[in-house]
Amino acid sequence: MLPSQALLPAAVFALAALQALASDTFMAAVYEHAVILPHPTEEPVSPSHALALMNKNMDVLEGAIKEAAQQGAHIIVTPEDGIYGWRFTRESIYPYLEDIPDPVVNWIPCTDPSRFGPAPVQERLSCMARNNSIYVVANIGDKKPCDSSDPSCPRDGRYQYNTDVVFDAQGKLVARYHKYNLFRGETQFNYPKEPEAVTFETPFGKFGIFTCFDILFYEPAVVLVSKMQVDTVLFPTAWMNVLPFLTAIEFHSAWAMGMRVNLLSANTHNTAMAMTGSGLFTPEGPAAYHYDSATEEGRLLLAELSAHPRLSPTYPPAINWSLYATSIEEFSGENDTFSGAVRKDIFTFRELRHKDGNYTVCQGDLCCHLVYQMSNKRRDEVYVLGAFDGLHGSVIKYHWQICTLLKCPSTNLSTCGQPVETAQTKFEMFSLSGTFGTSYVFPEVLYSGVQLAPGEFQVLRDGRLKSKHGTSKPLVTATLFGRLYEKD
Repeated sequence: MLPSQALLPAAVFALAALQALASDTFMAAVYEHAVILPHPTEEPVSPSHALALMNKNMDVLEGAIKEAAQQGAHIIVTPEDGIYGWRFTRESIYPYLEDIPDPVVNWIPCTDPSRFGPAPVQERLSCMARNNSIYVVANIGDKKPCDSSDPSCPRDGRYQYNTDVVFDAQGKLVARYHKYNLFRGETQFNYPKEPEAVTFETPFGKFGIFTCFDILFYEPAVVLVSKMQVDTVLFPTAWMNVLPFLTAIEFHSAWAMGMRVNLLSANTHNTAMAMTGSGLFTPEGPAAYHYDSATEEGRLLLAELSAHPRLSPTYPPAINWSLYATSIEEFSGENDTFSGAVRKDIFTFRELRHKDGNYTVCQGDLCCHLVYQMSNKRRDEVYVLGAFDGLHGSVIKYHWQICTLLKCPSTNLSTCGQPVETAQTKFEMFSLSGTFGTSYVFPEVLYSGVQLAPGEFQVLRDGRLKSKHGTSKPLVTATLFGRLYEKD
């Protein structure tokens, strides 16, 4: 017993020291990167050719990392595919991959670069973190050999993973995450046999990490927040914007509010592929965001965030998303509904024919209720209330429940659900609710010009999404986006 008793004062001192270093806030940064892409080829290039391209991208990222550190950032997130792009086959991406060890090996590539074989990318990222005293989050490719004794081993004898890495302010590898939910077209990569829930502790909070398409699924996204209780999620992404519900800034801000955590979202920037939209999102709304479909320039964003949002006095309360909607009768009004497609999802719509009113529209188990008043009812603009309760997706099918107040592109009702970015109509008030069968609902409000509405709406504890004092800009959509993971 004597040795353990002797260690007790030291352990108490260490804990006290850690608590003293801990901060209530931290400075976070994300960088939206206009990636320098390789020339498309099905044949692998030489390792030196691959490294030359990656160094060009890392030159840009290093400049952003230095600037973020000079402005006091403790951590910076860079995008998915930010170091080598995405024009690859399984064979042609191989020269860009490195062997990334499990962080338990306690490795600083900057000071010991050859410990696990050639690792020039990890070495340089580690040195960026170490030289600038900042946590660096990047997306690279991992390769792992396998053999015929493994029934799932690919024919070429290796696994290839879309991988996030995190280096701390000393340059040590502290986290490695293999993307589990691969988007269609990512045939160059394998998914891990089991989803990974990757977390790490810092003096400024507990962090989790996943990549792009992962955000729409229970594992790992919900597991990290609900079970692992992370404070902040790191989110490298290559997000192609899809109106009206899946524009990057719109959905990522809504996800942070619905899950009540910080989300550091770093997107790639490529206007030809509709890739833009990054931000520092909190449970209360966006702290900073960027959306630019007009130029080909990158953008660094910084903001001071709560290190432990659950302890903040402004932390949003838990929402019962169906409480109000299930307690009322259907609103009266015209009973004429029509079907319309949002991409391939068939919604049930009802046109808002008057300047103000109360409407209900139902589909499946979901009924959506709307109370609204327009500032002016323009004859050349049509809005609808819509409901969708069903499976979305072609290869991977996942269940959505959506209530939306939506502007149509024209007065022709057959266009309702098609993308639209601009509007002229402002609302004096709106209140949207639904009989959701899930507690995972994300509140979205998007203004004309793909702009967010921070501080201009609220979600009541009974599940109503309400404007506070009217809309300051014309409204494109107000949406409650629900995910029934158990029905996927």
